[in-house]
Amino acid sequence: MSTFTGTLPALVTPFRDGEVDELALRALVERCIEGGVDGLVPCGTTGESVTLTEAEHAQVVRAVVSQARGRVPVVAGAGTVSTRHTIHLAEIAREAGADGLLLVCPYYNRPTQAGLEAHFREVLRRVPMPSILYNIPGRTGVDLALETLERLGDVKAVVGIKEATGNVLRSQQILARCGDRFDVLSGDDALTLPVLSVGGVGVISVTANLLPAETSAVVRAWRQGRHDEARTLHLRLAPVHESMFVEANPGPVKAAMAARGQLAPEVRLPLVWPEASSIAKVHAALARAGLAA
Repeated sequence: MSTFTGTLPALVTPFRDGEVDELALRALVERCIEGGVDGLVPCGTTGESVTLTEAEHAQVVRAVVSQARGRVPVVAGAGTVSTRHTIHLAEIAREAGADGLLLVCPYYNRPTQAGLEAHFREVLRRVPMPSILYNIPGRTGVDLALETLERLGDVKAVVGIKEATGNVLRSQQILARCGDRFDVLSGDDALTLPVLSVGGVGVISVTANLLPAETSAVVRAWRQGRHDEARTLHLRLAPVHESMFVEANPGPVKAAMAARGQLAPEVRLPLVWPEASSIAKVHAALARAGLAA
């Protein structure tokens, strides 16, 4: 089990003129902490990690750790298509002072379950930091099976899993079979409350980049036993969560943030800036929730 609980934004990586905008990134960290988040996750999917150079990856993690100043834990994304490269990025995160790692299943290669198990064991043998495994088969092309997760139960560095299969049963299955060993965090904002209701401990959130206070309030209310309030708050945010995926993440959330002057309107190819119709859907969802800028 871990201290990585509550609301942890999967931080976007702001760009300006093609480069990492560190000032905007540091400002984002401040807004998130002021909004009451419980941790920070740089260099994940939402941070466009696969488009960052190694130097940029290190820059982002160092900036987030530096700006956080120990106020909340930093769980740095380090997962890649390659075990060797994952180990290297994990070492960079450790040297930067990150508190833990987020390790996505290796993508594109489509390893077997034996390969997934061997990958995580080797990474955490070499860099034994507290780690959250990240299962998102819709992006990686592989699904970390329950049986494989059970076998990884003897790896002490594995403290939790970011459950992003989109299968409402999976978090229940993990908690039923491995709940005494791993924490479960929702990897989908829309499923935060269902995951909490069966014993999950929080969410690694896209929406929290834009609405850190509102997103954090849902988890906090639930964990403090104010379940009706949590449900009301969650349902208010439901259209916003849905709108964050009208195009590939992080385009929609960045568009909403850009409209608020929080970052420049940039994503990196092969992503392109969302179409006007998609941005309109995001603003409509915010307006419906009473959260228009």
